[in-house]
Formats: sequence, structure tokens, C-alpha cells
Amino acid sequence: MSTAFIEATDARGVATLTLDRPDRHNAFDDALIVGLTEALRRLGGDPKVRAVVLAGNGRSFSAGADLAWMRRMAGHSFDDNVADAAALAGLLRVLDRLPKPTLALVQGAAYGGGVGLAACCDVAIASERASFCLSEVRLGLSPATISPYVVNAVGARWARRLFQTGEVFDAVRARKIGLVHDVVPADELTAAGEEVLRAILQGAPGAQADAKALVFLCEGRPVDDALGEETGRRIAQRRASIEGREGIAAFLDKRPPTWRLD
Repeated sequence: MSTAFIEATDARGVATLTLDRPDRHNAFDDALIVGLTEALRRLGGDPKVRAVVLAGNGRSFSAGADLAWMRRMAGHSFDDNVADAAALAGLLRVLDRLPKPTLALVQGAAYGGGVGLAACCDVAIASERASFCLSEVRLGLSPATISPYVVNAVGARWARRLFQTGEVFDAVRARKIGLVHDVVPADELTAAGEEVLRAILQGAPGAQADAKALVFLCEGRPVDDALGEETGRRIAQRRASIEGREGIAAFLDKRPPTWRLD
């Protein structure tokens, strides 16, 4: 097990990855990136896993990239830096497209790449104590690898401001601009996460994976005949699937479907 994060899966199939470098504000380096990517890929392919929670230990959710690692990489060749950045981009891509529901519980500061991690999750809940910042320009950098996910979450207009100013903003503003869905008192964050997980566990795993893929299919596309045909094909497949037949039968029979634990 990596010492940079803690992995645990409960009896429901809810896997939690907890960033565990509190002395470094859960900043990530090359080792943590590799470890998290491997864990996410494994969990994404495990049929027993129903959802993945991303959390952090200590005062910070994640301070983004470890500056000591960034300083070390700055002395390497351009090609080495491209490969290193590609690893982080790969982590974000895997998290964003994971075929499982994902939930970020942001208990503290999320800076730079930490904002990116939250933006990649399907659901993000923040503590009232959480703070956010895209501070890259103040370090002479840019939020390059996280930018697609942040822009998708908050929109181009807010991204233009936050990318330029590097200002710190609170959880309330994060909710208003779409970065997080809910803001709760610090001592209610776990309970709020459990409420979302209970809702997630009502759904059929395969249907949830397909529903998530629909978002990426439809995002930014015109509603034309080609899209209509593709979405029609996908619902036809769902109706004929084992889950589809079971879900409809369970509803008509007034019983829980087989994927429900209650």
C-alpha cells in the first residue's frame, strides 16, 4: 500500500481513496500520481466496486503539485517534463472517465491540481472550511493539465477570471460557480457524502456507467439526427439488457431490484 494515500473498500463496494500526506498538504508528486492512477484503473475495472470516494487527511484536501517535485523536474529535459506532465494528465483523464460514480469530499484547501481532482469527480461536496485557488500564474506556471476539467465545471467566463487572478475563494463561491454541488458544516461532511452514496447505490451499476458515458457523448454536440440515432440505439440496448429487464420487472412487481442492498 502506498504511504501517500489510504485505500479502503467497504461491504457495499464503496472504495475510498484518502490522500495521506498531511505534512505536505496532500500535494502530489510522480509517485502519488502513479499510485492513484493504478488504483483508479483497478477499481474502475472491478465489478464489485460500486462507487469511488476521493478524500484527504489533515487540513488540506490537496495543494496540487508538490513544489519540491516541480522544482526537481524543472532541471530535467523538456522531453522528461512532457512525459511527467502526461502522467498527471493521464490521472485526471482516468478519474474523469472512470466507469463508476465518483464523489469528492473536500474538507480543506484545494489548490491548483486539487481543484482539478474535485472537478473530475461526478459529485463534489465541500466543507464550509474549504477554500479553493488556481494559483499557478503566481508561480509563473499555468493550470494546463487541469484546465479542461475546470473549464467544464465552472465555464469559460469564471475560468478566465480565476486563471488570471490566482485569488482564493471560499466554498460558497465554489458552489455558485459550479465547482462543487453542496457546501455543508465541517462536522456534517461525512454524513452528506453518505447521503449521496445511498442515492448512488439505488442505481444499476451498468446503467450508471452508460449514463456517465452519455454526458461525454452529448457534451458540446449539436442535437442532430446522428445524435438522436446514437442515443436511441443506446436506450434500446439498455431496455434489452439484464439490468433493464430486472429494473422494470422489479418496479412492476413492487420489489427492490437485485443490485439494491436494502
